[in-house]
Amino acid sequence: MTTITSRCPHCHSMNRLPIERIEANPSCGRCKKGLLQGAPIEGTQANLSALISGDKPVVIDFWAPWCGPCINFAPTFTEVATQNTTARFVKVDTEDQQQLGAQYNIRSIPTLMVFKQGKVVDTLNGALPAGQFKTWLAQALLK
Repeated sequence: MTTITSRCPHCHSMNRLPIERIEANPSCGRCKKGLLQGAPIEGTQANLSALISGDKPVVIDFWAPWCGPCINFAPTFTEVATQNTTARFVKVDTEDQQQLGAQYNIRSIPTLMVFKQGKVVDTLNGALPAGQFKTWLAQALLK
């Protein structure tokens, strides 16, 4: 059985999760809240492949802590993540996860990507206001 480790978006504790349980809406071992829903998930080299290959669409925000537009966009991304139940929302810190930035050819940040069953269906470079982000996301999820 292969596992991934994911940080709870609510209490920030680390959880080991069998890949087979990703689609079963697992709960955090500490706070018992949804481990993969309701808030953006921290994307890492260890868990991203398993997250994007599931049945649920995945929206990834590639960002960095030194990036002003990334920091300003973060509350919008989190707000939409808490409201949207049709997709998983993942944040990848390109400073900590440089290999993922290289793997997905991230040249500017923030970069947003939407995946369906492991394949990129849309990409957006730059931050958007909440209304425009929701409109872009709705169109991207239809692809």
